[in-house]
Amino acid sequence: MTNAAATLDQAVLAPYLEANVPGFHGLTRIEKFSGGQSNPTFRLHAASGSYVLRSKPPGKLLKSAHQVDREYRVMSALAPTKVPVPTMLHLSADGEDSPIGRQFYIMEYLDGRVLWDPALADLDVAERAAVYDQLNETLADLHNVDVAAVGLTDFGRPGNYYERQLKTWTKNYRASETEPIPAMDRLIDWLEANKPEDDGQVSLVHGDYRLDNVMFAKDAPRAIAVLDWELSTLGHPLADLAYQCTNWRLPHSGHFRGLSGVSRDGTGLPVEEEYIARYCERRGIGKIDNWPFYIAFSFFRLGAILQGVYKRALDGNASQPERAMTYGKAVPQLAQMAVDTIDKDA
Repeated sequence: MTNAAATLDQAVLAPYLEANVPGFHGLTRIEKFSGGQSNPTFRLHAASGSYVLRSKPPGKLLKSAHQVDREYRVMSALAPTKVPVPTMLHLSADGEDSPIGRQFYIMEYLDGRVLWDPALADLDVAERAAVYDQLNETLADLHNVDVAAVGLTDFGRPGNYYERQLKTWTKNYRASETEPIPAMDRLIDWLEANKPEDDGQVSLVHGDYRLDNVMFAKDAPRAIAVLDWELSTLGHPLADLAYQCTNWRLPHSGHFRGLSGVSRDGTGLPVEEEYIARYCERRGIGKIDNWPFYIAFSFFRLGAILQGVYKRALDGNASQPERAMTYGKAVPQLAQMAVDTIDKDA
């Protein structure tokens, strides 16, 4: 059985790109990136240079998922800000009006480093510290963006962000649920009962901010692009901070690549408390209340995302089918980590 998410028809795509992407000509090869579980992502080799194509996956999709047009819009809007993003080149139509039958966009290809291991074992102490400081600074820069100035005031709905997010991800999780997970059910009930009051904070949030979604220069610990904006919206900035901080709580083995159990002494790797303090300093904010809720919600949302990827694998529409099938086992683990967090800290 052919995995439709892994292939593109070069003969059909080439003339379309030459007609719609300025300067594009001579498509010679299409290479699928190993990442991009949610939205299949390809490198296009052409006589005019290298490009990146990122598309919706094929098949029936959840209504609120895989909105590549939102990715295209937000990265276009961020071009003049301090947040590093690739240059956007073209957004296609969707469905039958697209040459591949689904929506995609084209952006510039950047030749940088993606650091997959959060322990950064291949880097020296100083560079490890610099990489995490860049992650921290870039996140603060993102949350300090004036959304009105970049034309994104309508990029999210008004009202309590966490109330909306909990409703959305519970609905998505239930739609892709394949078997009962008691810890997930308990977690959903606890989150619903412990939502913090809306404090009025609103910023542009990335939605999936982590080490391997930031590209670094090859010759320096300098961020050159924040990628994978599918989940971006207007929301509460602590959502991004807490999601990244789950990295300190995830194990460095099995289905995950976190920092739990990895020594921080003399390694250049910050502890969670240091990372949070530096972020707060950069944004000029004080102590964070309700931290266990933010962490527990981050585990829940990640579990809901992975459940959706797992369900697509069962349906034959996953971008990386073998890896996606393993995510079914990860969801109960994430739910239990969240339950452990609320039992210990809340």
